[in-house]
Amino acid sequence: MDFQLKVQKPLKELVYLELKHKILTGEIASQTRLMEIDLAEKMNVSRTPIREAIKRLADDGLVKVEPRRGAYVANISIKDMLDVFEVREDMEGFTAYLATQRITDEQKEELRKIAEAYEEATRNNDKETVIVLDEAFHNFIVGCCNNETLKELVQYVQELSLRFRYLYYEEFSLYEATAEQHNRILAAITAGDADLARKEADTHVKTLKEFVFKLGKKLGADHS
Repeated sequence: MDFQLKVQKPLKELVYLELKHKILTGEIASQTRLMEIDLAEKMNVSRTPIREAIKRLADDGLVKVEPRRGAYVANISIKDMLDVFEVREDMEGFTAYLATQRITDEQKEELRKIAEAYEEATRNNDKETVIVLDEAFHNFIVGCCNNETLKELVQYVQELSLRFRYLYYEEFSLYEATAEQHNRILAAITAGDADLARKEADTHVKTLKEFVFKLGKKLGADHS
């Protein structure tokens, strides 16, 4: 991609967002060294926006910078993800609760369309689209809350979850179960039952947390 042709955002922002996306989706793998010269050549930019992006990514916790080793993509472990899901449990439930009270009829219809598209992607075994729509479903609910502080907090946690999805989610039965959980959250929100929406969202995250826990035990056994 030639970033010099993109004018809708500052160049340094585009470079940061592109590198962040590559890390979150696993295109740039964990432990990969981030060489300023190489990245600048590939992205057709100077080293300055690359250097600034690496610093921001380090602030995000996605990149580690060490003396003599330089900058490299941080690892993400099962423990990291269990920590994330501990935070998501209450946060997602509260988000669904708040969204139920503030969502419009038009937004209900849009959320239904996202849930339906997710189901279709699951039936088509389209992992890439499933991941994108899963994130879209949750982010749309956050948007219905009309709370910018909550939106920023959830976005940070969701990005960590997104990276995990690309690295570890290979079991498609998980996506099928998620589709059912999305539909229950959707039904509660559209019915205006905030307490039930909170319960269904909590259950959804707890199910994912259990999946991660079992995966951690499996990976530990595989490497023992």
